[in-house]
Amino acid sequence: MAFDYQSPRYVHVIEEIKTKINDGELEPGERLPSEMEFAKQLNVSRNTLREALRILEEENIIIRKHGIGTFVNKKPAFSGGIEELFSITDFIKREGKEPGTNLLFQGIVDAVSEDKQELNLQEDDRVYLVKRVRTADEEPLVYCIDKVPVSLIGEDYHFEEESMLYSFQEKKGITISYAKADIKTIGYHEEISNILASEPDQPLLILKQIHYDTDDQPILYSLNFFRADQVSFSVIRKRIF
Repeated sequence: MAFDYQSPRYVHVIEEIKTKINDGELEPGERLPSEMEFAKQLNVSRNTLREALRILEEENIIIRKHGIGTFVNKKPAFSGGIEELFSITDFIKREGKEPGTNLLFQGIVDAVSEDKQELNLQEDDRVYLVKRVRTADEEPLVYCIDKVPVSLIGEDYHFEEESMLYSFQEKKGITISYAKADIKTIGYHEEISNILASEPDQPLLILKQIHYDTDDQPILYSLNFFRADQVSFSVIRKRIF
C-alpha cells in the first residue's frame, strides 16, 4: 500500500480498510485479524492501526467485542430519513419484508407525569396504552410503547390494526399531520433487549415522538426501541442562504 505522506498514515489505513469492506474483501460480521497480523498485512505500525481502528469504531464501521475480537459491523437492514413521518408497517414493507405484530398489552391506564407533560393532559386524565413488538419476516425489530389520551378516542376504542396512524384515521377520523422526534441510544436494557433478542453488547436506538393533528393538538406519544444492528436513521441537512 503506497502512502501520501502529506496526510497521517492512519487516514490512509482507514481508507484502505473501508475499501476492503466496500469491495467485499471484508464481509459484514467478519472478524478482523489480530492487531499484529493486520498491521503486518497493511505494512503499518500497530500504533497507526490502533488509531485507525479507534476512528472506525467511532464511525460504527467496526465493533469491538471485549474478549472476543474486532468485527466489521453488520450493515443495518433498515434505514430511512428521520425527517420523514412513517408508520413502522410502511417502514418494514419498503424493505420488502412482511410486517407483523406481537401484542403485549393494551388498555386504559393512569397517566404518569411524562404523559401529562407531553400530551398536555389534565391531572385526572387517563391514556390508552399499547405495548407491542413489531416484527419483520417474524424477526423482532421494534419494541413500541404508544399512548393516546382516552378523552380523544373514547373508552370504547380497541386497537386491532398494525398501524396506529391508520387506526386513528379509520376509526376516529383523526389525521396525524406531523411529529416532533428525538433520537438517542442506550446500552443493554434487560427487559427490552431480551424482548428484541438483542445481544448484550448491542445498543438500542430510541425514537421518541409526539404526533400532532392538523390543529397542532398532541395526539400520540410514542417510544420506539429499535435494534441498532438492524436500523439506522439519517437526516438531510440543507444549507440556508
